[in-house]
Amino acid sequence: MATPRPTTTPRRRRRPDCSPSHARPAVSRTADLPLAVWPCAQRTGQWQRHGRYVPESNRHPAKMLPEIARRAISFYSSPGDLVLDPMCGIATTLVEAIHQDRRAIGVELEPRWAALAAKNIEHARSQGASGQAMVLEDDARRLGHGVLDELAGTVSLILTSPPYADTTLGDPRSGKGMALTRASEGRPVTATDRAHASKVKRSCRYGDSTPCLARLPYGSVQDAADGDGEIGETYLSSMAAVYAGCARLLAPGGFLVLVTKNMRAGGTLSNLAGDTTRLCQHAGLDYWQHIVALLATVRNGELRPRPSLWQLLNLRHAIARGERTHLVCHEDVLVFQRPTRKKG
Repeated sequence: MATPRPTTTPRRRRRPDCSPSHARPAVSRTADLPLAVWPCAQRTGQWQRHGRYVPESNRHPAKMLPEIARRAISFYSSPGDLVLDPMCGIATTLVEAIHQDRRAIGVELEPRWAALAAKNIEHARSQGASGQAMVLEDDARRLGHGVLDELAGTVSLILTSPPYADTTLGDPRSGKGMALTRASEGRPVTATDRAHASKVKRSCRYGDSTPCLARLPYGSVQDAADGDGEIGETYLSSMAAVYAGCARLLAPGGFLVLVTKNMRAGGTLSNLAGDTTRLCQHAGLDYWQHIVALLATVRNGELRPRPSLWQLLNLRHAIARGERTHLVCHEDVLVFQRPTRKKG
C-alpha cells in the first residue's frame, strides 16, 4: 500500500454550525464554547459496522461509533487532508476517513488490533473507499519523539478515542463482577461461570502489552502536567505525553478531536473530560468546541437509550450498593485546535 504523503499546507476547514461567522478568538472558559449535539445512535453500533467492517471487529472492548468518526472527519477536515489516529484500535477513524477521500495513518500498540485494523482498511478499499491508509504498530506516547517525526506540523486532523483509564471493560461475569452478579442471583460462582469469564476476558480486554494505558492507575492532572515522574507512570501522565505529541504533529490551525466519557470505577466518578481538557491546554492547544454525541436514539421527540446488557447489569448492581448513578447516554467529544500563531 502506498504511504500517505504529508500535507505541508493545511486546507481551509469548515467552521462548526454553532460558531459565529466572524473569526473567533481562543476561549478560556467552558461557557464561551460552541456546543453541538450529534445524534450518533439512530442505528446501533453493531449495525453501523455490519458489512462495513470485518466481523472480528466486534471483539474490541472499546470501539468508537462509526457515526462519530464520520461526522468529525466531515466537519474538521477536507478531501485529501491527512488524518491521524494515534490509538486506532480496529481502525474506525481510518476506515471512515478513506471512505471520505482522506489520507489516513493509524498507530496501534497491540499487535492483535493492529492486524485487525489492516484487515478493515483492506476491506474498505475493496468496498470502493478512495483514500489511502496505513497502520503502524507502535506506542502513541512516542509521537514526535521517534514515531512519525517527519509529519511534524503537517497533520490536518487527529481523531481518536483514548482508553477510559483503568475502568472495568468487558463482561460483568469476569473479575469481581462475576462474584457480585452471582451473589445478586443468590447462588455461588460455578466452574461453568469461570470458564465463560475466562473466555470472555480474553476477547474483551485491550491486550497483554506491559505498557497498556488501560492498566495504569489514573493519577492526577497536576502530576501529569509537571511531568517529574516521581510517582511513576499513570494514565494521565501517559496521555499528557500523547497529547504533547499530537500538538507537535498538528498543522497550524489543525484540530485534535477526542471521544471521551466520564466513567465510574470503584464507586468513584472520574472527571475524564475535564482532566483531558486541562492536559490538552497544557500542551498548547486551544479548547475549540464541546460536542455531545448521543448514545441514545432520537425518536418522536424523545431519547430512547440503547444500553448493552453489561451496562444494565452494572447499573443495577451499583444502585443495589447504594451508589448514586445513572445510565450514561452520551459521550463527550472534545475539540482542540493548534493556534495558527504563537501566543504572546
